Amino acid sequence: MEELTQEEWVSQLENDDNAVILDVRTDAEVAEGKIPNALHIDIHKGQGFIDEVEALDKNKNYYVYCRSGARSGKACEIMEEMGFDNAYNLLGGMLEWEGDIE
Repeated sequence: MEELTQEEWVSQLENDDNAVILDVRTDAEVAEGKIPNALHIDIHKGQGFIDEVEALDKNKNYYVYCRSGARSGKACEIMEEMGFDNAYNLLGGMLEWEGDIE
């Protein structure tokens, strides 16, 4: 897992044709707004989270975020254990996000 600042995350994401943005927050948090085009899989779903992540393409690059960066860091660790090579955690999460929100 690589931890990226918002600037690094956005810069790398903009130049990545193989990118997937992954939001691991709760439904209630997502209802308050999310990064555009983000796929939502709540890490609190436990095995449900594992099952949904298992269905994802392991050849993609995943840019993962949550509210503060803690849950997304854990999600990146889980994904790496599952065989995902490229999972990037957004340090500071939505609390520090200054980009677009939908």
